[in-house]
Amino acid sequence: MENNNNVQSSTAKASPKKVPFAVVEAYKTIRTNISFSLSHEGCKSFVISSSVPSEGKSTTAVNVAVAFSQLGKGVLLIDADLRRPSIHKKLKLVNTRGLYSVLSGNASFDECVQSVNKNFDVLTSGPLPSNPIELIESEALFDLLSKLKEKYEYIIFDSTPINIVSDAISLAPKTDGLVLVVKEGSTRKDDVRRAVSACEFANIRIIGTIINDVNSKSSRKYAYRKYKSSYRYKYQYKY
Repeated sequence: MENNNNVQSSTAKASPKKVPFAVVEAYKTIRTNISFSLSHEGCKSFVISSSVPSEGKSTTAVNVAVAFSQLGKGVLLIDADLRRPSIHKKLKLVNTRGLYSVLSGNASFDECVQSVNKNFDVLTSGPLPSNPIELIESEALFDLLSKLKEKYEYIIFDSTPINIVSDAISLAPKTDGLVLVVKEGSTRKDDVRRAVSACEFANIRIIGTIINDVNSKSSRKYAYRKYKSSYRYKYQYKY
């Protein structure tokens, strides 16, 4: 986990915030469930995605990574959303170099990785490429993941929404599976069904589903409602 050759450093660090107890316990439960699902020896790697945008997948990815790092495990969070990355903003890290830089051969992994704490490293997206899907499907990514599995105990990818572009579907088979984030009161049944069908067609293992933004005062039944933003998002944000 030591990155003595890391020449890229964060210009700012996320200031600690007091997180509600219920939220902390929820992520501990998620951590436990994922651990049981990935009970094999060696490095565990998985993708966190959603069916459509604005479901909270990136925030979930950060918090899941933090939860695993609190076990003293070596965790690497990779921002594989090469279209609309946000991990560097959430953790207040620089993003001049990252995954794109490594895959394109412009920099080494050690030059790009950033350390949040002794158990938690982050590889941001780096510059946005013109060919994100080609990079995701490249042998360079497969080779990088193979090397990183010797260094970390958990590798977590934050990827694009499944129903918008195919990046997550191309990435997940290289890992142990995919975790699907669903937002209560926002995600439509049809969106989830499309995402699940796409995963099944690609023979991707769905490790589990995380229901995000749950209202504790609402009924225990999960309610799907119409996705308000429709698909204008993919044009506005160039997905």
